[in-house]
This record gives sequence, C-alpha cells and structure tokens, in this order.
Amino acid sequence: MNSSPSRSLALVALFAALLAVFGLIPKIDLPLGVPITLQTLGVMLAGCLLGPKRGLQAMLLFLAAVALGLPLLSGGRGGLGVFFAPSSGYLLGWPLGALVTGLMMAALPATTPRRAAVSAFVGSALGGLLVVHLCGVVGLVGIAKLSWSQAVLGTLVFVPGDLIKCVVSAMVVHTVARGLPDWPLGGRTAQ
Repeated sequence: MNSSPSRSLALVALFAALLAVFGLIPKIDLPLGVPITLQTLGVMLAGCLLGPKRGLQAMLLFLAAVALGLPLLSGGRGGLGVFFAPSSGYLLGWPLGALVTGLMMAALPATTPRRAAVSAFVGSALGGLLVVHLCGVVGLVGIAKLSWSQAVLGTLVFVPGDLIKCVVSAMVVHTVARGLPDWPLGGRTAQ
C-alpha cells in the first residue's frame, strides 16, 4: 500500500471525520456526567486500521476541531468547555487509546484475517477500553471530584458496551483483512 504523505493526511482526516460521524449517533446521558457514545469505536478503529502514529494524529485532529468550537461530539457538543467537564479525561484519553491500540495491533499477529480480528479485539480492549477508561477515571477524580473508588465504579457502566465495540472493531478488521489483504493493519509497513 502506498504510504505517501498525501495519502497519510487523507487517512488521518478520514478517520477524524469518521469520529465526527459517530458523534451524530445520539448519546445516552448518565448521572455521572459522562455520556455513552459510539465515538470510542472510532478510537479503536483508528488504532487498528491506521496504526499508532496516524491513529494518534486522527484523534488529535478531531480534538483540535472540537477545541475550536466545532460541535463534533455526540449531542452537538464542542468548544473548550468540554475539556473541563467530567468527561474530559475520556476525551483526552482518545489519542493515547488510539496510540496503544495501534501499537498492540502492530505487535500482535495479523497473518490471517482471523488472527487480525483477534489482535484487533485485544488491541481495542487494551487501548480503546482500558487506557481510555484509566484516563477517564483520572478525569472524574480531578474534575468531578469523585473518590477513586467512585470513579472506578462509575466507569464500569461503560465496559459492557465498550466490549461490544471491541467485537465490532475486530469484525471490521476481519473484513478489511479479507477484502484488502495488503492493508497495513496497525501501521505495518508490509504484510
């Protein structure tokens, strides 16, 4: 697969736009102050399909657009205020989550579509779920002033849905691996 700078830029912009599209799906508000959204699936897919560097760049581009005031988060939210809300730890965890997901995807076997799917599930669970939730817990403690135990218990409500997103991410990677066998999953230079 050609990895020219213009192609890389287009893929980064495409995945930032995909995250914005996932933001169009209505959010489910919780008393915790952190909504349930589909956007973490975009974090997982960016890491799995773009790799650590471009996945990170896609998330940073998306968050920069949000910071500029574009209403790209679920529920039409945007602006600097979202980075001072209880959900800010999760948002700031997205770039790190995509990075870790991409690193895991690049390190794990992807020689067959089935192995690629298993690697995508593991990478998504570690990066898109665990890392993002750890950052979210830190945000809940720092911004929402919850205790550590309250923040950890509060974030557990997201885990079942995020595990489903990990399965969806694995299914998408399986499909890409079957349909585009030369796609550099996890940013690999050669398959």
